[in-house]
Amino acid sequence: MSYQKEKAMLRELAKEAAGIAALPLQEDRRALWRGLNGLRPQRPMVMIDQVCWNEMDCDGFLRARCENPELRSYEEELRRKLFQWKHFPGDMVIEPYIKVPKAIRNSGYGLGSQEQTLAGDPLNDVISHKYIDILQNDGDLEKITVPSVSLDAAETARRMDVAHDLFDGILGVHAAGAELFVKPWDAISTYKGVESALYALVDDPDFMHRVVAKMMLSFTSMLDQLEAQGLLCDARLQTLIHCTGAYTSELPAPGYDPEKPRCKDLWIPGLAQMFSAVSAAMHQEFELDYVKPIFERFGLVYYGCCEPLDRKLDIVTQVPNLRKVSMSPWTQAERGAEGLGGRFVFSSKPNPAYLAHGAFDEELIRKELTGIKAACDRHGCPLELILKDISTVRYEPKRLFRWAEIAMEVAMS
Repeated sequence: MSYQKEKAMLRELAKEAAGIAALPLQEDRRALWRGLNGLRPQRPMVMIDQVCWNEMDCDGFLRARCENPELRSYEEELRRKLFQWKHFPGDMVIEPYIKVPKAIRNSGYGLGSQEQTLAGDPLNDVISHKYIDILQNDGDLEKITVPSVSLDAAETARRMDVAHDLFDGILGVHAAGAELFVKPWDAISTYKGVESALYALVDDPDFMHRVVAKMMLSFTSMLDQLEAQGLLCDARLQTLIHCTGAYTSELPAPGYDPEKPRCKDLWIPGLAQMFSAVSAAMHQEFELDYVKPIFERFGLVYYGCCEPLDRKLDIVTQVPNLRKVSMSPWTQAERGAEGLGGRFVFSSKPNPAYLAHGAFDEELIRKELTGIKAACDRHGCPLELILKDISTVRYEPKRLFRWAEIAMEVAMS
């Protein structure tokens, strides 16, 4: 297919997206997210993300037609957005613009990883990893370097020119800067392997302190460079934070300059998933004490992911600028809601495995969601229901469609 034909097809998809983005419902949804994130919720909010798209194409709509890789990426983005809006929207918001990633060059941490992988489905990018320990001593530690960050202005301009040519007159086009995640232990786990890293916390704690200190030194330098060069995300474009709505009346901070976003204008998410197996004291010592200076710089913080935090809320709730706390499927809703109360958003992660069972059990899903909502209602805890990490629906996309309907019924009840 020629460039002009691919462009014409993209513009038709963009027109459909623009029509949806113009609906008054979009601003109603933004207002609901602002209320939740301001701890003044009207009701629980529902979001679905990290979908097994390889299993979703029930009608051929999701099949990409573009051969040009750059245009194909925009096509996939638009097709997925339109498909989700039709079949499992929850409280998603469709914005009237396209975000074009700035070409930010980053030299990285200097240390790669060695791994073995196992894919259960060759069409699914969710695969199993076994990492080899390549970070065993101070000599290995020296291989971790401070990243060098810079903007490739010419490539950024080229990307913007392409996007303007494709979408002008239909959707806005905005250059998008870096959105960061504070997760040093995710990186460390790829260098040492999860099991080796956990054993080392006990067997060689001094070395592990040097490891995480080095990682945070490198991360902080990278953050400083991004902020100084104006390469952080424009706060007005930060509509999602770790799969949830980021709309808020509190950001950006006063004095905001969109040409040079500051940390304090933005949300930042953080997590330590491999610390699911460590004590609260160890979590504080090896994670929170190190990431606290980063969180102090940002406007709002979302903390946690898959790690169960309901037994660690006495330390987690001391995170600076904290607003949302992840409550994974392995938490007890009552304990989590009681610990958070009305001070923070209970970011519930319902169990995606329920969509992968041999038989799809609607009542099991409804029982889980109503139980979470009831616990939050009892303790006056703002709630969002965030279904993510969906690795399979057994090639039955209607399971996900029905989950979204049930979740909205629960949220509206």
